[in-house]
Order: sequence, then structure tokens, then C-alpha cells
Amino acid sequence: MMSLIIGLGVVLVLAILYLIFRIGNLVELVKGKKDDVSSWNTANAYLLMLFMIVSLVSFVWYSVVHFDSYNLPVASEHGALTDYLFWITMAVTVVAFVIITIAMFWFTFKYRYQEGRKASFVSDDHRLEIIWTVIPAIVLALLIFSGLRAWNDITGPASKDAVVIELIGQQFLWTARYPGVKDSQLGKHNYKMIDASNEFGLDLSDKNTFDDFKSLELHLPKGKEVQLMIRAKDVLHSVFLPHFRVKMDAVPGMHTTFKFIPTKSTADMREETGNPNFNYEMACTEICGRGHFSMRFPVFVHDTVEDYEKWMASQEAWLKQNPEYLQRVPPALREAAMIKAGIPADSEAAIMASPVTVTAKFK
Repeated sequence: MMSLIIGLGVVLVLAILYLIFRIGNLVELVKGKKDDVSSWNTANAYLLMLFMIVSLVSFVWYSVVHFDSYNLPVASEHGALTDYLFWITMAVTVVAFVIITIAMFWFTFKYRYQEGRKASFVSDDHRLEIIWTVIPAIVLALLIFSGLRAWNDITGPASKDAVVIELIGQQFLWTARYPGVKDSQLGKHNYKMIDASNEFGLDLSDKNTFDDFKSLELHLPKGKEVQLMIRAKDVLHSVFLPHFRVKMDAVPGMHTTFKFIPTKSTADMREETGNPNFNYEMACTEICGRGHFSMRFPVFVHDTVEDYEKWMASQEAWLKQNPEYLQRVPPALREAAMIKAGIPADSEAAIMASPVTVTAKFK
């Protein structure tokens, strides 16, 4: 509400100034005076300088006062590096912005129109042109290559003991697929096998899919490398985990990856922020349709790897939750599928999937 009042106040002040200048012009026109371009230019030049000062002061004030509202705590190892690179880039661009702004407004003020003043000709200065071309090129190259090195690291291959999690985006929700504790490997998928229940498109001819399970929350272990395998089923989506400084598009038809190491559990962050109700959250930052706003995904970081592994062990395999799909497992692999998925051999699904033996007697 206060922002609205301030905005209306600024608009009102600008409207009043415009009316004052307009009335002044009309009064001079009635009196038959010749337009005094020089005096109006001087007034506008001082107003431009005032505008520059107020704008720069407001920019600095807002950036300092509201710093905590846009600079979230870092909860990943690489986040400290990306934040450092971000603030270096911000410092360079802000310094350049301030210098250019002051120069632009100062030249507008100093070289405003004045009666009797003549313009002077200034020839080319090759040394000056080389300086203002080479220095920005060197600074930009350093920024780009520093960022590229960090980018190659976080999108490169993960370590052998990394936790691999698949995230799937669709209109308008996220789902996560985890490998089972028996093999710790995600099974293959095929988009042609996607249906109402098999939303991942699990290829049940691959034995690694038998103990994969679905989660409607993203669970992460503190202090262990995590690799996200990201894909989309329909349109472009984008995974955004702000506290972990993770941002990666989900693209239909291909996997994108992002690896990171969480450094603060949910409990740690609740203590740090003083908010007992704090929870991490994953959002979609690609406008993907009318329900884009609803693509919010809960995230929980466990205090220890052991706690994370206990949670993993407590989850049911997707195949156990959907036993009717046991019939789509190749006959030679069904027994292994029942064991890995935890499907009892005497269950209805197991009996239905068992091969029927027909014995014929001949006299």
C-alpha cells in the first residue's frame, strides 16, 4: 500500500511540474514575449541533474535496506562460488552504470543550449577508442571464463557415489524418481510407455526399474553430492532451487543435469532463519501455461546421510504400488521383479503374472 501511495505521489508531482511549465509558456505567449529557449533549457538541465541524484540515491538506499529480501542464505557448496561471481559481476556493472549515468547527465547539463555558444570540433582520438574497447573486452573475458569454469563443473559428470535423482516436469506439477536401495541405479525409461499410471514411462524390461520409486517431495542428504537428471513431458519447464543456487531448464526429449552438495539441512535453516516453519521449495521458472503458478515442489534436506538412507528404505517401489504392471515384465524377469519390488509371491498380482502350465493326458 505504501508503494502505491509513493507512486501516486511521484505521478502527482510530475503532473504539477508539467502544468507549471505549461502555464508559464501560455503566460509568455499572451504577453507576446519571445520564447526564451536558453532559460527553459537551463531549468530542464537542473531538473535532469536532480533526477539523476535522486535516482542514484534511491537505487543505493533500496539495494542496502532490502538486501536480505533478495539475497537468500546459501545452502550448497557451489552456491558460495556462484554468489562470489555474481557479486563481482554486479560490482563491475554497477560501477560502469554509475560512471556512464553521471557522464551522460553531466554532458547534458554542461553542453545545454545557450545563446551565443558555438560548438567546437573534436577530432578522433584513437588512443581513447582503443582504451575504452580493450579494457571492457578484457574485463568481460575474465568474467565469462570464470563463469564458464564454474558452469562446466556443476554440469559435469558426478562422482560414483553421488545420489542420482530424476525430476520430471509436466503441466502443472513435478514428480521425482529415486533408485531403489537394492541397486541404487535408475532404470531406463521410454516415452512411448507413458500412460496414466506409468507416468515416468518405465521400461520394465530393464531390471533396474523394478525397485525405482516415486516421490512427491524432493528429499536430499546433507553433505553428499546430488545429481539431478531433469526432463519434461510436454513443454519447457525450469527447475529452480534458490537456496541451493540451482537453476536448470527441463526440456522435452532430453535430459539436462545439475550436480551440487547441500550444506544445510532443513533443521539447520530453521535455526539460522529463526523460523520453525521454514521449508525449502522448488519452483518452475519457465512460464509453461495457465497453471504455472502451481508448480511448487516441497524440498526436505536430511541432517545425515543415514537419515536419508532410512527414508529411502521406507519407500515402496513403484512396481509394488502398481502390481498390475507385473504382467508387462518379461516372464524370465518376473521373479526377480517381485523380489526387488517387494511383491509377495502369493499376492493376486503375482499369481496373475505367473505363467500358466497346461498338462494334457493322452490314452
